Amino acid sequence: MALRELKVCLLGDTGVGKSSIVWRFVEDSFDPNINPTIGASFMTKTVQYQNELHKFLIWDTAGQERFYLLVCILFHSESFQTLKNWVKELRQHGPPNIVVAIAGNKCDLSDAREVPEKDAKDYADSIHAIFVETSAKNAININEVFIEISKRIPVVEAAGGTSGKAFKLGRQASESRRTCC
Repeated sequence: MALRELKVCLLGDTGVGKSSIVWRFVEDSFDPNINPTIGASFMTKTVQYQNELHKFLIWDTAGQERFYLLVCILFHSESFQTLKNWVKELRQHGPPNIVVAIAGNKCDLSDAREVPEKDAKDYADSIHAIFVETSAKNAININEVFIEISKRIPVVEAAGGTSGKAFKLGRQASESRRTCC
């Protein structure tokens, strides 16, 4: 089975749950007392999507990657406005074929919501981005946001023009790791 590495970078305000989303996706755990990321956090997870393995290389910091998961909290309109600034920067300085996904995190706090779901969806549609409401705390739609990213990955064409062929990489010793600078 072919293995494709997908570099994903999470961007968003402090406290929106970027690290919690990564931990829920990779380790299927949630720590309400998680420390803010200092420097960079890096983790990986491999999932099967159709006839390929997608290895997500997830950076919890800014970087020059092809897939961006922008995280905001929908109960705080300032977080949503900051997200729009990130999108503007990505469109100006990022590659033209960048895949952007928006995770409206902390959807479990719906009573405090300031950004209506329709507004968030309409904005995502206007910039051709994926939009998924998530809750790292309650494990709502965490895997789904990464599946949606997988769906946007273009099919790899082999040199002979035949679709679906790729090379196999050796087995990795560790499925997940965390580093800090």
